[in-house]
Amino acid sequence: MTEPRSTFPHGTILGYPRIGRRRELKRAVEGYWAGTADAQTLEQTAAGLRRATRERLAALGLGRDDSSIPESFSFYDQVHDAAVTVGALPERFAALRDADGAIGLDAYFTAARGAGDDAPLEMTKWFDTNYHYLVPEIGPETVFSLSSDRFARQVAEAKADGFIVRPVIVGPVTLLALAKASDASPQGFDPLSRLDDLLPVYAELLSALRAAGAEWVQLDEPALVSESLPADAAVLADAAARAYAALGVRGDRPAILVAAGYAQLSREAWAALAEAPIEAIAIDLTRGAVPDAVPGLDRKTLVGGVVDGRNVWRGDLDAAWERLQALSAVGASEISAGTSTSLQHVPHDVSDESALDKRLASWLAFADQKVAQVVTLATGLVEGRDAIAAPLAEASAALADRRTAPGVRDGAVRERAAVLDAGDFERGDYDARVAAQDAELALPVLPTTTIGSFPQTGDIRRARARHGRGELTADEYQRFLRDEIARVVTLQEDIGLDVLVHGEAERNDMVQYFAENLDGFAVTENGWVQSYGSRATRPSILWGDVSRPTAITVAWSAFAQSLTDKPMKGMLTGPVTILAWSFVRDDQPLGETANQVALALRDEIADLEGAGIRVIQVDEPALRELLPLKAADQPAYLEWSVGSFRLATAGAAPATQVHTHLCYSEFDVVIDAIAALDADVTSIEAARSRGEVIGDIRASGFAAGIGPGVYDIHSPRVPSVDEITDLLDRAVAELPLRRVWVNPDCGLKTRGYDETVASLKNLVEATEAVRASVPA
Repeated sequence: MTEPRSTFPHGTILGYPRIGRRRELKRAVEGYWAGTADAQTLEQTAAGLRRATRERLAALGLGRDDSSIPESFSFYDQVHDAAVTVGALPERFAALRDADGAIGLDAYFTAARGAGDDAPLEMTKWFDTNYHYLVPEIGPETVFSLSSDRFARQVAEAKADGFIVRPVIVGPVTLLALAKASDASPQGFDPLSRLDDLLPVYAELLSALRAAGAEWVQLDEPALVSESLPADAAVLADAAARAYAALGVRGDRPAILVAAGYAQLSREAWAALAEAPIEAIAIDLTRGAVPDAVPGLDRKTLVGGVVDGRNVWRGDLDAAWERLQALSAVGASEISAGTSTSLQHVPHDVSDESALDKRLASWLAFADQKVAQVVTLATGLVEGRDAIAAPLAEASAALADRRTAPGVRDGAVRERAAVLDAGDFERGDYDARVAAQDAELALPVLPTTTIGSFPQTGDIRRARARHGRGELTADEYQRFLRDEIARVVTLQEDIGLDVLVHGEAERNDMVQYFAENLDGFAVTENGWVQSYGSRATRPSILWGDVSRPTAITVAWSAFAQSLTDKPMKGMLTGPVTILAWSFVRDDQPLGETANQVALALRDEIADLEGAGIRVIQVDEPALRELLPLKAADQPAYLEWSVGSFRLATAGAAPATQVHTHLCYSEFDVVIDAIAALDADVTSIEAARSRGEVIGDIRASGFAAGIGPGVYDIHSPRVPSVDEITDLLDRAVAELPLRRVWVNPDCGLKTRGYDETVASLKNLVEATEAVRASVPA
């Protein structure tokens, strides 16, 4: 290192929500895609959001000129940003590069969304969160080069506005560890083998950032905490040691902070980073313990992630302070207070929630409140604990109030859960169920269906908003919804689907809808959190014991069934997914909360059966998502997560066909758990990965009904009949014919009707062709 490095601030966050307090980026990006806004308008909106974020963070107490403010903006996804910056664009999109080889916005978005016959990049979950990232495709043929100057331009933009920011970039080890081998790769190729080829481009990027005015850079390396990736801890640690030895010795770079959130760093990676010629390491102290002292820490600043970046609870600031004190004993040169992860996983500001119960609101901390907590702890590190005694005491008082508030513990709910026995989790012999269901439903071979939701049109959203404002009476709104359901049922019959759905027009969100109808939950007005790309959700807040006051879905499903002789699916969201896509109470084990939700769903299933519904889908797309990153924690998770699903569904009659659905995760790790759910039919994402999961299903011996998705609903593309036929041919070649179902990858809520109808017609046509080609 040939030049002195600036000191690290006493407090920072690892990232901040980037879609805007009112989803301004979503609207701008979707306007650009639709052609109603040009690139200049999109760039101006994005620049305005970045400026507003910097000003807000400065107002909350982070410094304008000390690199404590992260520059963590993205138009779509941080992994995609890094891949595009280093030129890792699949060959099928190579022609979209600019004349000088740069990758502009059109190529960036096309790779994310696909175009024509060119499928988009695969999408999966970011570690154990509900955030989705685009999976880079890297092979021996990938030519790495600095292909975008966007990171440097944003640093320069901030500097022109009077801010010295810290750009946040996915690090080289994590980028390669999360990548998949390109189609041109030989069997067994590991993208991590390209590390030495990638590092010169990262070095060039760091130099450009320094020239633009960055004094620090944050390289995110959460791969170093995970035990669920193909590479093991020792391999990843060795890669980190090589990467940061090479980058750290450069003199033309900013100071380097390596951030490793989401769990505890492996011992090997901790030792490697401590020895590396970098200046700071950020670790998660909410999901990991204070690590042991190792050589090299005396030259490092340690950022203790004591403020949880993934939940919305105000938390115990006293305990956070004590963890920082414990961290100071491991021998680092400096200690800084920070968040455990980026705050992209939480909403912007509790003060935006005027409708929340004020007592509940006092227990919460969204992104802005967490920034304030970091600033408080940083003040304590400089001035001593006495200087922050008042806010620490206030946080402790809120925690005590939460423990004793009415509804947090419900005696009746707890008594019901306490008397459960093994029989409550068992449904009966699978073959006997199949026989009963075949007799009841009389479905053809390769039955066709959809996952549940149909497009949420502007008319639906406007009617819901008008009803919320009192402009539509309850009766008027009900008539509107019945008309919409009738239209969707007729459409499915016309297309020729075999098992129908009612389309879920009455539902704003597959979790929020249930949260609004279950005790123990609260919902937000503006609590938006990015899920992927331009999509955002409003996770509900599960704050107390859960129960079901009355039936939730029965009336709509019964009405839809009355319109058709074909089977109508009742649609429920499973207990694990309700937990995963909510902000869940942290004062009891997740398994206890999951069983409370499962009992409420069990009651709903019984009522659906009573109303004549004979196919019931209980969606669990988040089953893989919540799998702990540490292998030692996984068996207990799989036990309670599978158990909660079985508790919800085990009361169903043998002739009732229970479906479940999973999407956008790596399933090979949990294929045995999927089988253990004991669902009669499982639909699963497979189109974007071009059917890769089918081999895993076959190898596992999975014996129940299975619907590998043949239509990628996260892209606007309409899959051709031939494309769907190819996927179906693969499925029937590798799986028992009588067990295969035909369905899209996921619900159709986010799609438009033109593409949906065209795609479903192609799905039915392809199915009829494959039926004709297989033995009767």
